[in-house]
Amino acid sequence: MRILLATDGSEYSDGAARFLARFDFSQSDEITVLHVISGLPFPHSGGPYNSALMQLGEELAPRIIDTTAGILKGLRANVSTVVTTGHPAEAIIDVAAQSVPDLIVMGNRGMKAIGSLLLGSVTRAVAIKSPQAVLVVKPPQEKPDGPLKVLFATDGSDCAREAERVLSMIPFHPDTSVTAVYVSLLTYMDIPDRFCTGLDERLKKIMEGLKEAETKHAEKVLAQARTRLMDRFQKVTVLIKNGDPSEQILQAAQEKQADVVALGSRGMRGVSGMLGSVARNVLAHADCSVLICKRSNETA
Repeated sequence: MRILLATDGSEYSDGAARFLARFDFSQSDEITVLHVISGLPFPHSGGPYNSALMQLGEELAPRIIDTTAGILKGLRANVSTVVTTGHPAEAIIDVAAQSVPDLIVMGNRGMKAIGSLLLGSVTRAVAIKSPQAVLVVKPPQEKPDGPLKVLFATDGSDCAREAERVLSMIPFHPDTSVTAVYVSLLTYMDIPDRFCTGLDERLKKIMEGLKEAETKHAEKVLAQARTRLMDRFQKVTVLIKNGDPSEQILQAAQEKQADVVALGSRGMRGVSGMLGSVARNVLAHADCSVLICKRSNETA
């Protein structure tokens, strides 16, 4: 597997590198550590100050790269480094377009800290615009060691299958467990009681038929996903939940104490490269790391 690991030298980038160190890499795997020297000008500071900041960035870049690469030392994967300049998000996407990694990995410090604005915006921009799968590693969990737990949200769509494909490529350790979850919208489609007068039996039959059809579809999707995932993972369980997809996926992630939530993104209103609302909500609110995959034929 080819991985592009973006680092800015922060503890959150280091956390992303340490998260990768929990994978079971082989000598055929490749990790490219990328650092972007921000070329963003400060319009009111004057040219000399911008030049000085750029020079400082160039001086610090080798130290930042070496520190992150040092965390990966000892892994069986081949580790290389790249330093470039420009707007961080655009530069990461450009490098990814040239090297075509299977996965972009970034650390994220979360949205609550004042100092999170730059990295947070860069992470969001890459997740939204990149056609490659993006793994956003959030601050270390309480269990830094031990088997990883993955929650895979699927509805049987093409983008969900792409997330499944990427999951199967990632060099997880054999003891990694996967829970495939399907969220049914039926209980979320409530009709106000005041409109149901005289329609109770008719509505009951309609809802029963819908529920039966949806359950059969969910069971079929999950059974197929489990069969495919069992070729890669030793432990795969399935789960059907009902309600709002974002809420139910986040709730399932907490219940299963997931280390990673993996899901596909169809795009917003068909706009290629955009994140769908479920992916955006899960990315914003999940306590654990989030893997977002788009259909392989999408471009930013």
